[in-house]
Amino acid sequence: MTFYQITQILATFLTGLVAGLFYAYQCSVIGGLGKLDDKAYLTAFQHINRVILNPWFFSSFMGCMLVLPVAVWLSNSSGTQSGFYLLLTAAIVYVVGVFGVTIFCNVPLNNALERFNINGASTEEIHKFRKFFEPPWNRYNVIRTVASAFSFLLCILSMLKNCRL
Repeated sequence: MTFYQITQILATFLTGLVAGLFYAYQCSVIGGLGKLDDKAYLTAFQHINRVILNPWFFSSFMGCMLVLPVAVWLSNSSGTQSGFYLLLTAAIVYVVGVFGVTIFCNVPLNNALERFNINGASTEEIHKFRKFFEPPWNRYNVIRTVASAFSFLLCILSMLKNCRL
């Protein structure tokens, strides 16, 4: 097995982990949180946002940002162009649709939630903040879910295309 093949497998694996995380979150956590009253919703979301910042999450989420471009470069330089464009598209979709949306859309909302003093806020302020936070956060999470799943699919297709050589 070549270094390129190992890198491509690792990129596919990490992308799959991220896609699975966002998919599971979209299918279960968002629905469960949505049923909570406003204060419980915001409190639970604050806790989730703190807990997700762990080495397991960063290894997969940031690992994709490192390994996918390396796999693309190795694919291009290895002379086996068969899966290069699929892998390149997977990397672009991940960087823009997963990483970019997370950094520029979800994280600012998470930071605003972290600064929001739930215990010091009135019921009306809590309700207003939830209305400010929940719809866009959920919308951006759908984008990340679709983008990560599509990126994962493209990685798989790239591997399959390379197997036909």
